[in-house]
Amino acid sequence: MLRQIAALVAPLLVLVSGFGAGQAEIPPPPDAGAPLPPGLVSAEIAPGWQDANGRRTAALKLVLDPGWKTYWRVPGEAGVPPSLDFSESENLKNIEVIWPVPQAFDQNGMRSVGYLGGMVLPLRITPADPTRPVVLHLGLGIGICHDICVPADLVLSRTLDGPGAADATISQALDAVPHRVDSAIAHCRIEPIADGMRVTARIVLPGAGRKTGAGLAPSPGSAPPDTARETATLFELRSQPMWTSDPVETRDGAVLEASADFVPATPKPFDLDPGDLRITILGPGPEPSRAIEIDGCPAP
Repeated sequence: MLRQIAALVAPLLVLVSGFGAGQAEIPPPPDAGAPLPPGLVSAEIAPGWQDANGRRTAALKLVLDPGWKTYWRVPGEAGVPPSLDFSESENLKNIEVIWPVPQAFDQNGMRSVGYLGGMVLPLRITPADPTRPVVLHLGLGIGICHDICVPADLVLSRTLDGPGAADATISQALDAVPHRVDSAIAHCRIEPIADGMRVTARIVLPGAGRKTGAGLAPSPGSAPPDTARETATLFELRSQPMWTSDPVETRDGAVLEASADFVPATPKPFDLDPGDLRITILGPGPEPSRAIEIDGCPAP
């Protein structure tokens, strides 16, 4: 029953990877000047800069109180899916939200995936007319958690005009994305289950030579050992966000096998395109060298 409820809720909180692709309408808060919810220190759109070709790079910046976290695009069974709605923006042809490497946490025996202390999400923006300003309006729905979880619905706006200036925090976030590897290292078996589809991936980790694998070993500065997992495998469908179970993982040297269930809003088997799969494998810390991303997963 829990997974069916989650499957009904997940599509309402739509993830944005490009402007015009499946955005959810987020109502503005009753009072835009009301105090921020507990745990949220600040929220803004940082203006960033404009490239010579007219494309802009800005960012969503959130600062949280110590010990508070918010969630990645696929938040895990214990997380809250974020939603970003740019549909009210002006002079916007396309927008790509770039997600730096998150961390995986254990919450009461379930996995959540997100950012501790805040996050910076770079925004790659293509204006309809590069000679005119872009007026960016963002309807943002997120969950922020400490001992309790608090939903936050925010409306943020920023006019992006002129060449702008370099921003070190945005550049650092751009450098902190998972390393994309060839899908040939993975093979997936896809089978129907009562309320959706099950994907079982067999992945030969690149450069793995010990239990955690080269590039996925524990590192200083990672999350506390009682909350951070050694590694985490995260499944998603790029074109149709939906509820996905916490994967079951086994490891034999360089070979990782992970299995997860995909449950749509109408819980039943569906046509799952293996080319639409994205698999992200995290180490315990946020360093980009400790995460890989695989687009597509061919059959064995």
